[in-house]
Amino acid sequence: MEYPRIYNAAIDMVDRNVAEGRGAKVAFIDPSEELTYGELQMRCNRMANLLGTYGIERESRVALLLLDTVDYPAAYWGAIKAGVVPVCLNTLLPAEQYAYILGDSRAKALFVSAQLLPVVQPILGKLPFLKHVFVSGGDAPAFALPFRAELGQQQTDFAAADTSPDETAFWLYSSGSTGMPKGVRDVHSSPMETARLTGEGCLGMRETDLV
Repeated sequence: MEYPRIYNAAIDMVDRNVAEGRGAKVAFIDPSEELTYGELQMRCNRMANLLGTYGIERESRVALLLLDTVDYPAAYWGAIKAGVVPVCLNTLLPAEQYAYILGDSRAKALFVSAQLLPVVQPILGKLPFLKHVFVSGGDAPAFALPFRAELGQQQTDFAAADTSPDETAFWLYSSGSTGMPKGVRDVHSSPMETARLTGEGCLGMRETDLV
């Protein structure tokens, strides 16, 4: 597929669905909440503005250690929309591997579910690049910030970063089965190419379900 010179994956995966009339359709469901595409777009914009509020610039990394709630897609796509690189973390790792990944990626912020905070809390003071911790789904301790409250203070409009199709959009880390996990960089065109290569069934999903 040919991509334009300026291409941001969040526009294709989130904003496009709203522009094409699917703003009221449900995009994500977790055990306690539903999120439509319109609501997702607004939360992504708030997330992008939140990153700017805390001085997290384009191409910086932020780590996502989040459970499967509606906060995850808002944080993930909002970071990508801002040109900030989310680093998606396995929720089942030991503290030692989190310390390695956070240090290796030089993540400037960590977005973490309250239930997972006890696992990483002992290592947070040992990471010089990590400046901010945002807690999702529970109370934030004194050293951290409540993600939803901070999100709610941000504007709902945001102009997407003028990224390119081959610019890094997000990082994943390998399982570390032969040593410490290794970072794998994925570009902005990767999500749509993954959808296209999955087959016609997935192409049918992309308008209503795929993000």
